[in-house]
Amino acid sequence: MISPPHNIALDSDEFAGQYAPDPRLYNDDLAPTMPAQRTWGTYNYVALWFSMSMEVTTYMLAASLIAGGMNWKQAVGTILLGNLIVLIPMLLNAHAGAKYGIPFPVFVRASFGPVGANIPAMLRAIVACGWFGIQSWIGGTAIAQMVHVFAPQTANLAWVTWVCFYGFWLLNMFIVWRGVESIRFLQSFSAPFMVFMSLTLLIFMLHKAGGFGPMLAAPSKFTNTREFLRFFFPALTAMVGYWATLSLNIPDFTRYAKNQESQLVGQAFGLPVAMVLYSFLGIAVTSASTVVFGTPIWSPVELLGRFHQPLIAFLGLIALLVATLNVNIGANVVGPSNDFSNLAPRWISFRTGGLITGLFGLAIMPWRLVSSSHNYLGWLVDYSGLLGPVAGIMVADYFLVRHTRLDTYSLYRRGGIYEYRHGFNLAALIALTAGITVALVGRFVPSLDWLFKMAWFVGFLLSGAIYYLMMIGHRATLAEAEGSR
Repeated sequence: MISPPHNIALDSDEFAGQYAPDPRLYNDDLAPTMPAQRTWGTYNYVALWFSMSMEVTTYMLAASLIAGGMNWKQAVGTILLGNLIVLIPMLLNAHAGAKYGIPFPVFVRASFGPVGANIPAMLRAIVACGWFGIQSWIGGTAIAQMVHVFAPQTANLAWVTWVCFYGFWLLNMFIVWRGVESIRFLQSFSAPFMVFMSLTLLIFMLHKAGGFGPMLAAPSKFTNTREFLRFFFPALTAMVGYWATLSLNIPDFTRYAKNQESQLVGQAFGLPVAMVLYSFLGIAVTSASTVVFGTPIWSPVELLGRFHQPLIAFLGLIALLVATLNVNIGANVVGPSNDFSNLAPRWISFRTGGLITGLFGLAIMPWRLVSSSHNYLGWLVDYSGLLGPVAGIMVADYFLVRHTRLDTYSLYRRGGIYEYRHGFNLAALIALTAGITVALVGRFVPSLDWLFKMAWFVGFLLSGAIYYLMMIGHRATLAEAEGSR
């Protein structure tokens, strides 16, 4: 509920007129959560991260490091470090969701303005649409592999894969239509199932490869430290970029938290532990595939398709489907659905936003993004340069400029303390532009390629610093205005 100033009665004519939320900025999906909606406890957030981490793209992320030349220790260390780093902005941005019950596109109005907030929301939404497409393609190919296992004559029929892809896409759309509570139900029960199936796959490949020795014996391909660092820094950026989208819209989930402790403990444990465990599975199984099949197979869908035992292949592919469905709905639909709804709250609901996400996910042509490990890592680094600056601005604004104080009432109105200039905060736009430009300039200027390799870090630190310096003069005014509400 949005509380008006001076304790005006919600059913009074005065509130219904002057103090009602602006319909351009408000609908039921964007409204702050009520106490009855705060049902997510610590286990729900642990389950959220285990279910979203234990999926195909995490496996492929770890496998791509092995394919790039790292040994298993270097790969695990890179993944752990990257997830500990991204956990910091994740927990910082999560605080506002749990405290005020507001989703990401509303939260970001404080720093960018009610109109300007659409810019970072759309940057985040477009990236999520790409991920939605990737996950849908993976899920569709997993179904196609199941068909091939039981009907080998379909192996060379391309239309079978496309039919399976669109069928899985429609299943995602059905769950979106059921709403956010169906996501909590799905993830609570699927997380234990995924742990069991993942361990089963690891034990099976361990047996086929002849033990951990052959699986993890592959040495690093880097001959010196310089070669290693040349691959390590963009790989670390990719690890951070992997969850860069969710580090922005994590308030979309923490707005349902019972309290701050629930989301804080659940995420601090769930994210790094789940990512390292499942990444190790990807590393070990990819290494085992080299022993068993003579070549590293970085896609688990392709790997399971090579098994000649129908029951094993079927159970493994079912696990992939459950995992893919979990992360696709949780990580790639909730956020952009709210972002699209924020564009026109009167016309676009959460459900409609989810359908828009699905359509954009098709338009991005995800089959190209996962056609190779090189394309996959490149995709992660590219968009990290867009989202790092947004995260830096959000953290600087909420903690350094406002000291965690927000006026929830004004976030849903035009002309208030977050109006800035015609709904845009120029300080945020300047900081965002500077961070993106500097972070991505290395992609086009070879002598500055290190900026691109560290795109998320460069954008986060530079944009955050520029924003803070430009807003220093406004801190006292904002604190007084927000404290008086």
